[in-house]
Amino acid sequence: MTPEEVGLRVVALLAPVEATASVSGGQSHARATVDVPPSSWADALRAARDDAELACDFFDWLSAVDELAGGFDVVVHLWSTRHRHGVLLRTRVPRETPTVASVVDLYPGAAWHERETHEMFGIDFAGHPGLAPLLLPPEFEGHPLRKEFVLASRVAKPWPGAKEPGESEAGGGRRAIRPPGVPAPGEWGTTPTPAGAAGVGEGPRGGTPARPARERPARPAPGARPPRTPRAGATGDDPAAGRDGDEGGTA
Repeated sequence: MTPEEVGLRVVALLAPVEATASVSGGQSHARATVDVPPSSWADALRAARDDAELACDFFDWLSAVDELAGGFDVVVHLWSTRHRHGVLLRTRVPRETPTVASVVDLYPGAAWHERETHEMFGIDFAGHPGLAPLLLPPEFEGHPLRKEFVLASRVAKPWPGAKEPGESEAGGGRRAIRPPGVPAPGEWGTTPTPAGAAGVGEGPRGGTPARPARERPARPAPGARPPRTPRAGATGDDPAAGRDGDEGGTA
């Protein structure tokens, strides 16, 4: 089935519930995406699992997206190991009462994902066997993945990569952002070179210092023959020595 057919099949199974099908991603990453109301969340996952044409028997992942005043989007991705297609199911819960039904009874693998989403976003999953803390220490307060959550590092030290004026006290204009550990243009190099050291790219982080000239022995003049070093233990029976004596006698 194509992503469009998968989405339309889910909508038909949930009728008369109002569900909206679309396609997210593109090319080989295209996935059917179906938006359903919170009251039909568990029914949508059950339909995707039990329908013979969909047969989404594999639970991939579940998470949430903070839409600020719009609430939270709870998103789950299911996959069919038989038909090799997937579907994204999505529902939106209000910010004041972020609650949706748990699907652990349908997909036991959802237990870990629902615990993480509850801990990071503060979304309750009704019917979950135990929404105990998973990643954070027990004394931690708040939900770190909510957009209004204040990062302690920004309170202690202004963020140096602010894009917009007023986002932090680091500056009032747009600033170029580089990945951590990447030097700015003009600061490339692995060996620091002090200013005035005659290196390539002088400065606090210039390039590699200039390599010193290598001392080489002087070359002999054309036609000149370097003196030979006699070998230890050489005797008069040396063939080379005999040739020298013969040449001297004929001269």
